[in-house]
Amino acid sequence: MTMENRLKIGQRIAELRKEAGLSQRDLAERTGFNPSNIARIETGRYSVGLDVLSKIASALGASVKLVKNES
Repeated sequence: MTMENRLKIGQRIAELRKEAGLSQRDLAERTGFNPSNIARIETGRYSVGLDVLSKIASALGASVKLVKNES
């Protein structure tokens, strides 16, 4: 995963978290992850796999989808 993709994913997670009125600590509690890992994910400094993304998405009432790149 490229840094650019990690940043986009992290920004989207942060956006959904804020829309849900959750803090990083709240999201960490819902997922069982460490709050510092949530922060690293949101800033693109931590590359996550599908299982982690799926768990975060579920905690935010979202889903992980594969979409076609717009060229």
